[in-house]
Amino acid sequence: MINIAYGADRLSTLEEGHRVAGFADQLFTHLPRADQRRWAAAYLVGLLAVSGRKSVRSLAAAITDSPTASQSLHRFINASPWDWQPVRGELRRWIEQRTRPKAWTIGVAVVPKRGDQSCGVHRRFVPPLGRTINCQVGIGQFLATSRGQIPVDWRLHLPSEWSEEQLRRRTRIPEAVQPLPVWAQVLDLADTLAADASPALPLVANLREPKESDRLLLGLRQRAHDFVVAVPDGLAVQPGVAVPPSGPAADGTASPISARRFLETEGELLRSVLRASPLRPSRLTRVVTGLVRLPRGPQPQRFYRLFAEVPREGEQPTALWVTTLVHLPMEELLELASLSAATPRALRRLEGSFGLQDFEGRSYPGWHRHVTLVSAACGFQDLADVDPAGLPGIRPSARLIRVPRRPARLPV
Repeated sequence: MINIAYGADRLSTLEEGHRVAGFADQLFTHLPRADQRRWAAAYLVGLLAVSGRKSVRSLAAAITDSPTASQSLHRFINASPWDWQPVRGELRRWIEQRTRPKAWTIGVAVVPKRGDQSCGVHRRFVPPLGRTINCQVGIGQFLATSRGQIPVDWRLHLPSEWSEEQLRRRTRIPEAVQPLPVWAQVLDLADTLAADASPALPLVANLREPKESDRLLLGLRQRAHDFVVAVPDGLAVQPGVAVPPSGPAADGTASPISARRFLETEGELLRSVLRASPLRPSRLTRVVTGLVRLPRGPQPQRFYRLFAEVPREGEQPTALWVTTLVHLPMEELLELASLSAATPRALRRLEGSFGLQDFEGRSYPGWHRHVTLVSAACGFQDLADVDPAGLPGIRPSARLIRVPRRPARLPV
């Protein structure tokens, strides 16, 4: 067990300190040095205890009166030679022991930066802000659980200019790490899970940019990963039911059309129940769906389900989704797709409660170590009180209500 020397005046506000230390002992058991494990626990306690900005100085002040503690924490994050990937693996296993995850989700975190010295910093247009800013971009992989979404792995997006050797040397970017688009980094996260023999959960992603979604979809198909992915309106699809030889194609398959056009002309209109969540009550919604083939890429004869909610009058068009889970009830597919809307809220919580944007270093290893400990703090706060042997039962699926088929108009 790791022992942390708290200041006497802080014991009343850090009653969970020793529990956090025990948790850190599990995650950092691979570290050979006792001082590394001790500072890992101290950093975690600080992230959980400090309100507001979580600078290294404020984290240190939360656990000790030592004037050198902030320097030690800074060295632990930025200079101490420890690998963050085994910690993330231990965190994922710890979470899986305490809950039944529903899916993996992907979140893109934009971290504003004043200067241009931090690893991966670049100019980027941020739609919510309506302007271009200096920022870092982190791609987080979350486990969606009944307690919320908890991050377990990360990639730092490096634009093409970060191929320059001087920049890489200054920020200590490993040779094996090269600039990649966001979709490729999501695939790398999925490959890491597959190599680690993680549970076979679907990946839910809405990357917003059409080209990103299209290429992610192709990569997941090549890897045979189950997924629920938002796709561009113009994605080429073929109806999943063959047409007679006298139809538009001599081989018995229809010519490709856009995904949105397919749903408007060929989709089946259903009513489905969206279950209650902490943010909304249960409600009845209209969904249009159909089985399709994807002509480009591997296994062109495989069936996929294309679906979208039908917007009410005056509402904006909804996202189109494609999934490998063709036999899953529609209400469960809607629930999985809705997880993508919860991921930005999970990111905002990491920023406001756990200091995701508060890393003060500039190095690639330092950023990864900081977000690893931020993830661990989030997991501890959400699941430390859950008995790993007492998982709740699975709630039965709601009933699907079908209505007569008719064309569904999806506003453009």
